[in-house]
Amino acid sequence: MNERIIRLAVHGALGRMGARIAALAREDGRFEVVAELDERAASAASVPPSARVDVMIDFSSDSGARAAAALALRHRAALLVGTTALHAQSLSALDDAAKSIAVLVAPNTSLGVAVLNHLAAEAARLMGAPCDIDIIELHHAMKKDAPSGTALRLAAGLKRGAGVELPPGRIHAMRGGDVIGEHSVHLAAPGERLILTHIATSRDLFALGALRAAAWLAGRPPDRYSIEDALEIGREASGIRR
Repeated sequence: MNERIIRLAVHGALGRMGARIAALAREDGRFEVVAELDERAASAASVPPSARVDVMIDFSSDSGARAAAALALRHRAALLVGTTALHAQSLSALDDAAKSIAVLVAPNTSLGVAVLNHLAAEAARLMGAPCDIDIIELHHAMKKDAPSGTALRLAAGLKRGAGVELPPGRIHAMRGGDVIGEHSVHLAAPGERLILTHIATSRDLFALGALRAAAWLAGRPPDRYSIEDALEIGREASGIRR
């Protein structure tokens, strides 16, 4: 698949992330942007009839993710969903879609966050008991979901990779200013603390990560994949159900 141009459709193209993904894809020789879609614009609600799509990237909304799944199925395109705060109905629709197309759901498309997820589970396993663990995340004041999808993914990774189940009270969300995104896992044992932190300094980080994952996903057989699969990072910390 990497030997030819990947035909890309961007769903949620009127949003900040969708717009950056489309812009960066146009500068990337691996891709041809064949459709920029957004459910908020009637003129951009469907893929042009003549277009062929290899992979679709969705950064939109809960209902938008379901619409993207339907479009990807119709065009037999792989689907990467970066939308967060998905409801159970949407997750079920994506599971159903994964029976027919390749589907990757990634609350965060950063390489560094995927590494943090892996390291946090390994650190919790090695620290053992007694060890108190908290997740602290900070985002800009306009972010709607709290805690973030990435924080919940870190918690799921701790459970899967180290058998540690954090109660909701140990996942702390802060909202303020224009912070792009910061996530920390605090591990406190008698006499010492270990803090693992990821700080995003540019939103292009996530757009570039999405394109990297999309290039990997294009041409894959039907299944439910994780960002760890795309980045070839150990699956035990993915927190993604297969």
